[in-house]
Order: sequence, then structure tokens, then C-alpha cells
Amino acid sequence: MPSHYLQIFTRRNAALLLLLGFSSGLPLALTSGTLQAWMAVENVDIKTIGFFSLVGQAYVFKFLWSPLMDRYTPPFLGRRRGWLLVTQLLLIVAIALMGFMQPSRDLTLLASLAVLVAFCSASQDIVFDAWKTDILPAEERGSGAAISVFGYRLAMLVSGGLALWLADRYLGWQAIWWLMAAMMVPGVIATLLAKEPDEAIVQPRSLEEAVIAPLRDFFTRNNAWLILSLIVLYKLGDAFAASLTTIFLIRGVGFDAGDVGLVNKTLGLFATIIGALFGGVLMQRLSLYRALMLFGILQALSNLAYWLLSVTDKHLYSMAAAVFAENLCGGMGTAAFVALLMTLCNKSFSATQFALLSALSAVGRVYVGPVAGWFVAGWGWPAFYAFSVAAALPGLVLLAGCKRTLDRAEKTREFAPRDRWPHAYRWAIRLLLLGCALAGIALALLALDALGVAHIDHLLATLFGGAALLGLAGVMLGSLLDYLAQRSAQD
Repeated sequence: MPSHYLQIFTRRNAALLLLLGFSSGLPLALTSGTLQAWMAVENVDIKTIGFFSLVGQAYVFKFLWSPLMDRYTPPFLGRRRGWLLVTQLLLIVAIALMGFMQPSRDLTLLASLAVLVAFCSASQDIVFDAWKTDILPAEERGSGAAISVFGYRLAMLVSGGLALWLADRYLGWQAIWWLMAAMMVPGVIATLLAKEPDEAIVQPRSLEEAVIAPLRDFFTRNNAWLILSLIVLYKLGDAFAASLTTIFLIRGVGFDAGDVGLVNKTLGLFATIIGALFGGVLMQRLSLYRALMLFGILQALSNLAYWLLSVTDKHLYSMAAAVFAENLCGGMGTAAFVALLMTLCNKSFSATQFALLSALSAVGRVYVGPVAGWFVAGWGWPAFYAFSVAAALPGLVLLAGCKRTLDRAEKTREFAPRDRWPHAYRWAIRLLLLGCALAGIALALLALDALGVAHIDHLLATLFGGAALLGLAGVMLGSLLDYLAQRSAQD
């Protein structure tokens, strides 16, 4: 590949993206797998360990406080770098303090610190995503996304697998938290060396504007609802294939858990990093639409590697090949998808819009699990992985329908305004907001149930189901109106 396509990886922004991506990814595994492993070693009961998984909800609902980070500017370093420094310093302190705790003795304090780490980590993600959206020109978004994904995944490997190994063999559990806190320092240095985005970018003048304006800006665009559906569905096939991978390799094919952990986690992570970097290089030669289409097709076809594994004899090399192919193509798709989210954001409130769009992109990944388990129970593994290929097709069809919109946005950073059927579109927004409100009520009741204040298990499934149906109805209505508007414009 010509050397000039690799020059992006030697530029100043590349090192900053790598370090900030590493700082963004490091806390994630600490408050999930690493913390759970520590509590398991300390013989904390399984119900308490399960309750600690709720700490990760901060990453799902980070869009709720993202408008604050768009609206207000710290008194130092500017709107993006200032918030980055605040969140990073709080993370260093909170992670270091966790090293002074003992799960068997300080469980309440440990839970409070874990919540603080997750909150600050999610907040750092908000500002980092906004910073790279604001700072990167259109031609560098693909490679910039790839480098940040590389740093993020590398950090997860360090704070996940490497941290467990060091804690078990050399340092002990308390010292590992101090080491992880120290590894946040390069991110602070990167923040100090980074440039603040263009001061000419207009920021919201009030908190109300910071909340309402990002939504109004997005939903008054032509094809906004089709793009919203694209964000939800683009990686759906990939999410289906990944949702039960570990169970498939152990129960479905019969590999040992140790072999699966080594290949699926280590080789899979390595393949994801290679795929993201290679995808970033290719995106310098391709338009955003072509990259999304090419990588989306490869994502879908790579699921056939698991289908082949399900209908052939068990072999370690065939498992390694399937895991490598699926994660390689998934990494390429992730690089293009992050570049898509950056393209869709208005720089005036990129923190809010990126947080909202990334939360929507997680919908498919979160909710495919129950469907996937039901599908496997009824149809078996070969049919499941064949279906995962088909599940990727709606996203590709929607992508084809959004071609003109994406090409225009990439070239001009402008979106054509919508000028048809305002009343019908309002009903789509109302349905979506009603679904979100119902989901919020269900989450509040879930928290009360988890705390033992109320026992309402029978209501939660109904509320979550109703929220999903209302939200889906709103998205489908808006997407149908966008499609009809496109047909009407062509006629």
C-alpha cells in the first residue's frame, strides 16, 4: 500500500488519539470484569457481584448529562480539553482510592467509587468523542476512528486480561488499582498537548438550547429517520453473531473453556485492532458511503465462518480462523461506523449528538441476546448463523437509501432540510419520546426492585416491552415518511 496512505498514523493527532483512546478504554474493564474477579476472589456472594453489574449503566445513559458538557465550559483549557482534564483527574483519584478498599470490608465505599469511576469514564467518553469529531477534518475521520479504536481496545486488554494476570501472579489486587491509576497519566499529558477545537464553533447559549437544539437540528434534516434506523441496524448482524459466541464455541462445538478464552478474547481482540487500522487506511481511498457498504458486506459474510464451524468437525485452527475473520471484518465496520457518527454531528453540540447516536447504536447489541437464545433453542446453531447474515441485510438496504444524504454530508458538512408532512413527523417524534419516557419509568422501578424497596418483577417486562414497541413504532413511522418523501421527490 502506498506510503502516503500511512502518513496519517505518524501525524501529531495520531499519537493524541491513541493516548486519549487508551485513557477512554482503560476504566471500562476495571469496573466490570476486573472488579468482579476481585470480589470473587474475596468470596463476595454472587448476588452482590451481580448487582455490581448495574454500575455499567452510566455508559448507556451518558446522553442524559452530555448537554451539560456542551453548554458549560470549565475555566481552563476550553470546552473540550477542560472537561477531559476534569474527568481524567477524577478517574485517577477514584481508581487509586479503590486500591485502599477491601471487598469483604468496604463494600459500600467500593460500590460508591465504582459508580464514580463509571460516571467519570462515561463523561470522558462524551468529551473525547466530541473532541475528535470537532478536530478531525472529513478526510481523516476514518483513520482517526481507527486509531482511537486501537487505543480503546488495547486499554481494555491491559485493564482486563493483563490486570488479572498481574494481580494474581505479582502485584496483588490492591496494587493493581494503583498501577491502573498511574496508566491514566499519559491521557492527561495528551489532553495538555492537544489543541482546542476552533473557537468559531458556536456553543449553546442556555441549558434549554443545549438539550432541545441538538434534537431539533437532527430531526429537521432530510432522511433523519432513515439514518436513525441505519444507526440501529447497521451492525445488527454483527451483534447477532457476537451475542452467543462463547456459548457456541464451548457448548455448540465443544471446545475447552481455556482454548476459547485464549482464542476468542486474545486473538479476537488482536483481529479487531488490525481490522480497525486496516479499515482506517482504506477509508482514505474510499468515500464514507463506499466504506460503509464494503465493510458492511464483509461483516455479513464473515458470519458464515461461524456457520461453517457449526457444520464441520471441531478443530482449533478452524476456530481461530473463524474468530479472526469475524473480528477483523467487525473492526473494519467499527472504524467506518464511528466515522459515520462523527459526520452526522453538528460541532456546536457534538457531545450531545454523538452520545445520543452512540446510545442508539447500542440498542441492537443490548436486545439481541434474548432473541438469539430463543432462535438457537428452536432452530439450532447452523440456522442461527445463517440468519445472522440475513440480519445484516436491512442495514445495507437502508445504507443504499441514504447514499445521497451521506455523500452530501461528507463533502459539504450540510444536510438538506425536511419540507414535507410536518404533522405526521411530529407523531413519529411523540411515539419515540413516549417510548423513552416509559423506558425511564421502567428503569426507575428496576432500581427500586434491585434495592428491595418494591417487588414488581411482573410489571417490568410489560413496561420494557411497551417502551420498545412505542419507540419502534415511532422509528418505523418516521422511516416510512422519509421513504415516501424520497419517492415523491424522485417523481
